[in-house]
Amino acid sequence: MVAAQDGRTQMNDTVPPITEDDPSVSMCSGDHVGRCATCHRRTHRYGHGGNPLCSFCFEAQSAKWGSGVRHVGRQALM
Repeated sequence: MVAAQDGRTQMNDTVPPITEDDPSVSMCSGDHVGRCATCHRRTHRYGHGGNPLCSFCFEAQSAKWGSGVRHVGRQALM
């Protein structure tokens, strides 16, 4: 991620096109795959270890909000 002068972050050249799956897809079963809530890239979204954001969008949010950003899962809401 690259920080712009106005404080926003921009994707750099290391992020692959959205047509490519998130690396997490190769480590989960097909029924746990869904679309990223931000960019709609295929990612490990459901089940144990799932995340509503792909790793690239999660990295962007971490850069924007700081190291306190983490995914705690649905169990924390119950």
